[in-house]
Amino acid sequence: MDKYKNLSDLQLVQLSLKDHQNFHYLMERYEPPLLRYMKRTASVTREEAEDLLQDIFIKVYRNLNGFDQKLRFSSWIYRIAHNEIVNQAYKKKVRSVTTSLNESNEHLLKQGEWTEESGDAHFELESKDSSERMRDALMKLPDKYREVLILKFFEDKSYREISAILRKPEGTIATLINRAKKKFKKIAIRYQLESERQP
Repeated sequence: MDKYKNLSDLQLVQLSLKDHQNFHYLMERYEPPLLRYMKRTASVTREEAEDLLQDIFIKVYRNLNGFDQKLRFSSWIYRIAHNEIVNQAYKKKVRSVTTSLNESNEHLLKQGEWTEESGDAHFELESKDSSERMRDALMKLPDKYREVLILKFFEDKSYREISAILRKPEGTIATLINRAKKKFKKIAIRYQLESERQP
């Protein structure tokens, strides 16, 4: 099993196409990050997240032959996960909210990670109380803004990857992120995540 840990996603995809029993190596690799992603973007219980994850892997497995191996597998699987989360939200009318940002095994943004180049959007999120206020503030954002912030700052996705996941041009993604940070800054001030600067 250890020998498969150092293989790339593409190599695991190719092995899975040759022998479907190898698909479980891809599942093991992506189960933890996809579970975190779902819990960050959808109001689901652990059980619901695991059921949703099973649906995601079934779709990935069924469509693996159609995967364009010139693309990033991570972007492709996150795209499938995104679609399943959206479908789940419509079916159950759940709110896409961040519910697990303060789990003990996860860290929020590092101090200054969301700092804009101008330095006018500096957030200090170090305490549990700040974590809870962060969650509440994110809940106030429209879905399109909350999702790009989560993908960028919590999932560490590049602009190109977010573009592939959401199927929007990179320029649009950049615009969404900039607008999302500005909107979040205003909300953060209300939630005392950031001290309003004096003129």
